[in-house]
Amino acid sequence: MSSSNTLTVTTWSLEQTAPSDLRPASPPEGDDVRVARAEVPSPEFSRFLYASVGSDIRWLDRLGWTYAQWQEQLSRPGAETWVAYEKGTPAGYVELDAQDDGAVEVVYFGLIPAFRGRRIGGHLLSYAVARAWDLAERWPERAPTKRVWLHTCSKDGEHAMANYERRGFKLFHTSTEEEPDLPTAGPWPGAFPAA
Repeated sequence: MSSSNTLTVTTWSLEQTAPSDLRPASPPEGDDVRVARAEVPSPEFSRFLYASVGSDIRWLDRLGWTYAQWQEQLSRPGAETWVAYEKGTPAGYVELDAQDDGAVEVVYFGLIPAFRGRRIGGHLLSYAVARAWDLAERWPERAPTKRVWLHTCSKDGEHAMANYERRGFKLFHTSTEEEPDLPTAGPWPGAFPAA
């Protein structure tokens, strides 16, 4: 049970252990949706995506990062950002991070609130997970991918867990802890109406 100053958060860790585990979603019908890799590390663009996607679900850990911290994260060998665009407008993104043991973590995944519920998320996740499985083809210094994993939590969107499971991810760990009950940041001050 959480007090008024804390929030009980359940975190689920999920994985795929073979490329054949991926069950891709169909692309959205009738929409001009494409997915492209942001190949040039851009702290400004990545911070925009992070703040815009996570602003209403308490993504706070990177908001205080310096430009240098963003640049370091984005410039790591095997770090990739894949962005979904609808009619040329960024709709959401996936950040992948290759690890030394042949694992690739889906570090962040989500859609900007205005693009949720339009079948873009399943397509973006499918595309990015396929890119996690073939990541070593673009980064020969990285080990071939043996495992793709991620975590989601009870603060994420209500359809997050079901989307991961539909894409073929299997649960391997669950934890629950108390966190400070901090307000959502919003993409800019005053972006959300007062409750």
